[in-house]
Amino acid sequence: MSDRIGASARTDTGSVRAVNEDSYLARSPLFIVADGMGGHARGDKASQQAIREFDERIPSGSVPTPDEVLDTVAAANKAVRGLSQVDDSGVAVAGTTLTGVVLVRTAEGAQRHWMVVNVGDSRVYNWDGRTLTQLSVDHSAVQELLDAGAIRPDEVAQHPERNVITRALGADAAVEVDVWLLPASGSQTFVVCSDGLCKELTDEQIAHILAAHASSDAPPASVADALVDAAISAGGRDNVTVVVVESQMGDVGDDRESTLDRAAATSEFLEDTRPRS
Repeated sequence: MSDRIGASARTDTGSVRAVNEDSYLARSPLFIVADGMGGHARGDKASQQAIREFDERIPSGSVPTPDEVLDTVAAANKAVRGLSQVDDSGVAVAGTTLTGVVLVRTAEGAQRHWMVVNVGDSRVYNWDGRTLTQLSVDHSAVQELLDAGAIRPDEVAQHPERNVITRALGADAAVEVDVWLLPASGSQTFVVCSDGLCKELTDEQIAHILAAHASSDAPPASVADALVDAAISAGGRDNVTVVVVESQMGDVGDDRESTLDRAAATSEFLEDTRPRS
């Protein structure tokens, strides 16, 4: 029996912005990205504070419970709200998205799970070697319009409300978090990213880069670099942050059948909100 978790990560200011408001944490059991709200006070400080709360409260190598993760989200929300300030124009709100995967234990001796958490429009994807599936659901104005059938997918990129998010840490005293639990079993790969990646690259382009990397001789640590470089080459109009998590739980051989079934199994274990098709 062998368990291995590896990750590659990178953040970049991009080609247009002067300040990088993204922050990330990529060490077991935490693989999370926070994107400070552009146009709000202290967006960079907000994302840094959210990440700091996780780093300080959940030690490296530990396996927290889902409740401990949710308590940390609440603490991060409170800390980010503490950054808001009042000036002549009123209250300047500090805010940030928060998304990622955390290795958790649901009970003593029980199988471990990957806990997907999301607030805002940063994303978590699952990559099974052939198919890229968005696990998180964007908390954004355009996503609500899409769900209501008011706009088409090809209208999102140019919609005037494309940068409006409907949930964020720091916006309210209590934060509503989307949570999913997936059994940690076999070989699994997750891509956690700020919207600087998915606004520049389509899901098909992201999948192509992941597939190309897997079939090349590139070192494992370069996959996040490849995705960030591609987003910058496509325009880099926002900060871009990518964390790619590759885990192997147990002994995994050439299990082609389980690999082909993994996308279906992922959908089966998602709780509450389903991923966008």
